[in-house]
Amino acid sequence: MAMKKAIIWFLIILVLVFTIIALLGIWEVIDLDRVVRKLLLSLVVIFASGAVILFIYSVMGKEIEATNKDDH
Repeated sequence: MAMKKAIIWFLIILVLVFTIIALLGIWEVIDLDRVVRKLLLSLVVIFASGAVILFIYSVMGKEIEATNKDDH
């Protein structure tokens, strides 16, 4: 449950950061051309790492459940 809350807070913070960057770009405080490219690449990296973490968690979770059922 703690992992779920941490992921939720991480995603909320991520959305807020992207919103702030978008607003700064709209008001022409920052140059959005470079920022958008970096944001998209960052999202790809975050998605890929999240997929790997989910895969590891699902595999390890099944193994832990199997050993717990065998012990009882």
